[in-house]
Amino acid sequence: MVPWGGVQKPWLKQNQPYRVYQPQSFASGYGIKGGYGNSYSYGKGSWAQRRPPPAVPSGFQVDPNQRFYGTVLFYHKWRGYGFIEPTPKGSVPVEKVFAYWKNISSDDRFPFLVQGLEVEFSLVQHRDWNRGGSTTLRANNVTLVGGMHIAMQDELDSSQKTFVGGQHLRYTGTLKFFSPRGGFGWVAMDQGYDVDPSVPSELRVDHEEVNAGGQQPSYMQSLAVEFGIYKSQRGQYKVYNMTLPGGHPLTQDALENRISMGLGTYRGEVVIWNARFGYGFIRPDPSVILPQKVSAKLEAQANAARARGRHISEDKLLYFRRADITLGVNVVQNMQVGYQIYIDDKGAGACDITA
Repeated sequence: MVPWGGVQKPWLKQNQPYRVYQPQSFASGYGIKGGYGNSYSYGKGSWAQRRPPPAVPSGFQVDPNQRFYGTVLFYHKWRGYGFIEPTPKGSVPVEKVFAYWKNISSDDRFPFLVQGLEVEFSLVQHRDWNRGGSTTLRANNVTLVGGMHIAMQDELDSSQKTFVGGQHLRYTGTLKFFSPRGGFGWVAMDQGYDVDPSVPSELRVDHEEVNAGGQQPSYMQSLAVEFGIYKSQRGQYKVYNMTLPGGHPLTQDALENRISMGLGTYRGEVVIWNARFGYGFIRPDPSVILPQKVSAKLEAQANAARARGRHISEDKLLYFRRADITLGVNVVQNMQVGYQIYIDDKGAGACDITA
């Protein structure tokens, strides 16, 4: 239950994995027996650290291609994490495996699981530096049994939401702005729709109704969108399942017109990595011959930066974000990496980065 009566947002600090809300009677800072501690004050209670997933036995090796089966024990949709019980018991050296929303293969606009769902998954090792560097296991590429993507959102919405004109009726409008930090935005609906006068022309869109293709949505403004409309339990009309026109997800690739330069893998060195803000630059290996389109984009990118007064010491640096790094790879400065290349409206970058 959300202590302040709203929707929990998984990107907020207090809603990150292993955190749980304690009522005021437990918020004295002494912690709770069984793994709680490190209280964080919030209103009339506090956020406390929950017991993290168990560390794996020393010497355990993960085969990333091996698939396991299990049943979802628990999953908190808006916190974005839960646990899977492997079946049969003993197939994995822990009783339950941590599952994070980013590792779910889903066709839903916001990946999630439900208790009791039978799934299959692979494993990755995760080094938890906040827990002394211990190594735990996480489920990766979580799918339905048989490998199909998980898709439950539409069915659940049909039984839980009240729609204006029906679940699949779409409206068009302009996204005035969306703030991922605030977790909401506002949409101005185009004129001419025959809707009840009680439906406002400007509607709030919450984070969970931004269809970003299973990714975290970025800041957006003045963007043409399409959407449905539903009436919340409090009687407010809100945007439902917002996409680009035509139903295309609001992914970073689509917003920036990202175009892949093929599946070829290049080599290079990480020369800048800002872990706090989640971005960096890769210097291609001297032996690498970049496609002509990429070289032209890099030159234009450097010239644009200089025009803004920035000092650019190297022209051929490929930009990348945290989301471009392959799961399980811990990027550090001066690291040798492999990657693929794309171009977009802003220049050229690296993606699918591996060690």
